[in-house]
Amino acid sequence: MEIQQQVMKFRYHIIGALLLLAVVVSFLHLAPKFLHILAYFWPLFLSTALFLAVVLFFAKTSASTHSETSLPKPAEDLLDYVAGGHHEPPMDTHSKSD
Repeated sequence: MEIQQQVMKFRYHIIGALLLLAVVVSFLHLAPKFLHILAYFWPLFLSTALFLAVVLFFAKTSASTHSETSLPKPAEDLLDYVAGGHHEPPMDTHSKSD
């Protein structure tokens, strides 16, 4: 009787686990095979890999970003904004509502 009480105590957990198992098994059974997906998307995977290789190549061979040249002011402002250092632009004293 003690086993039956334990089973009844965890019946919702057991039902949930069985439902999850049924969903996973049906998904694996109904989902397309990995090789089919790979065969369909191989040009995309290849072009992405080549693009990343070119980016890494240019990143390694290009001039250092710590050179003495600085970015133009609009580029610095944009980078500061994206990096989270937002500053409100100063209010114009001449507005169109005057």
